[in-house]
Amino acid sequence: MATPLSDTSLSPLKTVAVIGLGTMGTGIAEVLARAGREVIGIDISEAQAAQAVTALEASTARAVRRERLTEQEREDVLSRFRTFTDLAAAADADLVIEVTPESYDIKQQVFRALDDIVRPETILATGTNALSVTRLAADSARPERVLGLHFFNPAPAMKLVEVVSSVLTAPGAVAAVTDLAIELGKEPVAVGDRPGFVADGLLFGYLNQAAAMYEAKYASREDIDAAMKLGCGLPMGPLALLDLIGVDTARTVLEAMYAESHDRLHAPAPILKQLSEAGLTGRKSGRGFYSYEASNSASVVRDALTPLEGAAAAPGRTVRSVGVAGSGTMASGIAEVFAKAGYEVVLAARSEEKAQAAKARIGKSLSRSVDKGRMTAEAAAGTLDRITPAGSYDAFEDVDLALEAVAEDLEIKQQLFATFDKVCKPGAILATTTSSLPVVACARATSRPQDVIGMHFFNPAPAMKLVEVVRTVLTADDVHATVREVCAKIRKHPVDCGDRAGFIVNALLFPYLNNAIKMVQEHYATLDDIDAAMKLGGGYPMGPFELLDVVGLDVSLAIEKVLHREFRDPGLAPAPLLEHLVAAGCLGRKTGRGFREYARR
Repeated sequence: MATPLSDTSLSPLKTVAVIGLGTMGTGIAEVLARAGREVIGIDISEAQAAQAVTALEASTARAVRRERLTEQEREDVLSRFRTFTDLAAAADADLVIEVTPESYDIKQQVFRALDDIVRPETILATGTNALSVTRLAADSARPERVLGLHFFNPAPAMKLVEVVSSVLTAPGAVAAVTDLAIELGKEPVAVGDRPGFVADGLLFGYLNQAAAMYEAKYASREDIDAAMKLGCGLPMGPLALLDLIGVDTARTVLEAMYAESHDRLHAPAPILKQLSEAGLTGRKSGRGFYSYEASNSASVVRDALTPLEGAAAAPGRTVRSVGVAGSGTMASGIAEVFAKAGYEVVLAARSEEKAQAAKARIGKSLSRSVDKGRMTAEAAAGTLDRITPAGSYDAFEDVDLALEAVAEDLEIKQQLFATFDKVCKPGAILATTTSSLPVVACARATSRPQDVIGMHFFNPAPAMKLVEVVRTVLTADDVHATVREVCAKIRKHPVDCGDRAGFIVNALLFPYLNNAIKMVQEHYATLDDIDAAMKLGGGYPMGPFELLDVVGLDVSLAIEKVLHREFRDPGLAPAPLLEHLVAAGCLGRKTGRGFREYARR
């Protein structure tokens, strides 16, 4: 009979056995040994165990060269790590962490064997990120001492550790491993038992949608990855990240998530199965979504899908002057971008006063750039001189490119495009900055739909490098070529996408945000833990709730509704909690309260 577990029955977790010495197991062993723990490394393969020792020797040698460890400290770390090929070596462990392959059969065999080996008070932890901790615990003779301890790769560098409780886990066991995680210099978050937990639960749904987007030939792999890096500040694009994680691993995690949620967003995209079964599993095999120099190499090499550099583009139209319609933050930001690049800009609004106020805002922005040493006072003055404010769109009669940045309301935009059609000269390009509305609906409000295209800038326009270039089925080739050329001249990175809701960034970003809201709604994890998990485990610059409050909950809800209406997927239906907050007027930072409360300015 297992020993009852209470907070007082736990001895300090001084000796830890790590079962499975692959990349993750070796990384966890290093973290433990460097934190002063005695580490028993166990792997059925002698070669793998030897490789783990070699890897630890190499990483600690690097730490000495970088003066992060002394030679004596390195020797102490290495002396605390011993390797074995028999599970019996775990007999003296206070904590066992298994990091074996993601298979119930393998993990259950390990846990059953450990029942006869370890002491009654030993805590057993699984490093799974896709399988049910509860199911593994139920097979153990000591389910109250079984929990999940999910480190992120590479374990020495990544701060996040998800501590996963099942309904059977005793609070004392959770407290003990949480304290250990803190002593290891990690940031633990407490989560319940469901596939993917918090970080992977949100991350893999997003990665799956990106794979499906690529499979549908909606955008190139390079454009999808560039869009998410430049539009969201992510360290890697989703397809490159799938190659790093392993396409087969991603498929396994998604299958486990779908088995529980039955949400189509978690049903693995068919391309993941095709690549997995072909052995194209990513970096580890040398080929996945991209091709690599060799197996386990990070160096991407050209293949048949790589765009040709310097390929001759279709001849475009001449653009010397630009008209920007609107007087808000986005309009003034875009006008500033074009004026800085040397274009003559007409900034038109519904009144002369609004246009003058927008130009004054640009003046303040340029002054800040001068104060920060980013441009000279002469350059700022020249930029401002190139902007002509106007109280009527009649001022667009001679512009080569007319671009609207008015309210995200289709009727308003269509009325404006009808005005462009009457005012602008033949051959002028007419562009919309919409983030979610159909570009073709704007085009149909004119007699020249072939001249209409989407140019979705990101806020703040002067700082954000990305522009989504959105062709409709009617957009002329030379219009598309011209806009890409213009993007290069204003030092923006264009990505091509078709005219469907959300384009690339919002179509991938907002389902992820919606799923985070559902986690809170279901009391699965707290706002703070989810935000911490995505920043620490996913490399996101902001947690989902921080971002939602910045974007505005009303804006987020509107985009969610557009995505749901376009794709008709039940999984894209806006979370009721989001709808309730918007109905209550809690719109985020701009109202002082959203998911969190803010000091009113």
